[in-house]
Amino acid sequence: MKYIALRVRTAMLVHGYTADNQEIIEEFHDETFMEKLIAIERIQSVTEKYLLVNASHGRVMYWEYEGDLNLIAQRLNAAGLLIA
Repeated sequence: MKYIALRVRTAMLVHGYTADNQEIIEEFHDETFMEKLIAIERIQSVTEKYLLVNASHGRVMYWEYEGDLNLIAQRLNAAGLLIA
């Protein structure tokens, strides 16, 4: 299994969907950043501000990260994990 080390904090947790297909989102505020080793397989997407990762019980989480998208892309590319 491959990992990437990043400083992240929880921004949102998607618990599921309502009957009319609206996301049920729990938002987090003022969380502190912490260093995590994140399994690459958990990452669904990366934007300029968030990582979208798989969580337990079929949920997904948005983690805000320190740094920028270009830096993450460069690190993934250097590890042979990015198709550009």
